[in-house]
Amino acid sequence: MTTGDPDTFVDIVVIGAGQAGLSAGYYLQKFGKEPDSGFVVLDRSFGPGGAWQHRWPTLTLDTVNGLHDLPGSSFAEAVDTTDGKVPAAAAVPEYYRAYEQRYHLPVRRPVQVIVVCDRGEYLRVETDHGVYAARGIINATGTWEHPFVPWYPGAARFRGRQLHTKDYRTADEFAGKHVLVVGGGISAVQLLDEISRVTETTWVTRREPAWRDEEFTPEEGRAAVAVVEDRVRHGLPPGSVVSVTGLPLTPAIRAARERGVLEHLPIFSEITEHGVRWPDGRELDVDVILWCTGFRSSLDHLAPLGLRNPGGGITMTGRLATQVAVDPRIHLVGYGPSASTIGANRAGRAAARELVDHLETEASAR
Repeated sequence: MTTGDPDTFVDIVVIGAGQAGLSAGYYLQKFGKEPDSGFVVLDRSFGPGGAWQHRWPTLTLDTVNGLHDLPGSSFAEAVDTTDGKVPAAAAVPEYYRAYEQRYHLPVRRPVQVIVVCDRGEYLRVETDHGVYAARGIINATGTWEHPFVPWYPGAARFRGRQLHTKDYRTADEFAGKHVLVVGGGISAVQLLDEISRVTETTWVTRREPAWRDEEFTPEEGRAAVAVVEDRVRHGLPPGSVVSVTGLPLTPAIRAARERGVLEHLPIFSEITEHGVRWPDGRELDVDVILWCTGFRSSLDHLAPLGLRNPGGGITMTGRLATQVAVDPRIHLVGYGPSASTIGANRAGRAAARELVDHLETEASAR
């Protein structure tokens, strides 16, 4: 851990340059914060794009779920979207790069934030490239760096391959193998569809999949987000929005269902050397277990601040539940109700406005 005095003093440090971090940076400038002296954006990646640059190659613009414009600049202005088959891992970083340049956002990379500590008058942000002293923080680290794999008895003795959505590249690498896809979210369904085209698959889910046949209205979207927001305002761990909205029946998913791919089994109780076992004794031999079991918020660097409740959640407040209740100097965007790209935009604006106002109030009270 780095010791000594901070190298750089700045009003606000934004951690992460994905959708939420870039949105926050855009609005910080709108609300009077100067790049570099007023705020900086620290990003661990070598280039623009946030988590999008690491997505699997077959995730294209016409299959991606929930891609929205950043504030002030449309996606189509920076990227040719006429070819829907363009990989999102190439198109989105191109968009983010153009956005950072257009608005002169002070993104510093690659910079890994190691830990954030409270020093009373300021928050000490220790990185692998120096130490920052900040009056406030907007944390926008998302979830991609924190994949979640649930524990099941016997997992260590499985002789096949286990991987997470984060590790997936192409279905062709599984040809000739029996792949068990675990998870009931959008990524699980998309990858199940892809892999089933080249090899044998089995799908297991912890809950009965909730399919959504009709178009999703804005009112229903707001209602779904409100459910997740209510959880974090009460200090509970955030649930996923898709658990409220259900899975959309896109043309590709309809085709998969017609092929019989979406027949699912309940979750197993144990992992064996060669597969999985259910409570009634049934066994299934598989070669690969693909865990499409989601992600958790990447907040380990904030651990010294003691933000979490005993149950693991963080009590949030503010207009869009981005402000940490126990410390108004800290905002979390991309957490809970703002985990979607459109939610991140709105949350970035709310966090920037509320944090700037709070710091101005603090300064005037001195």
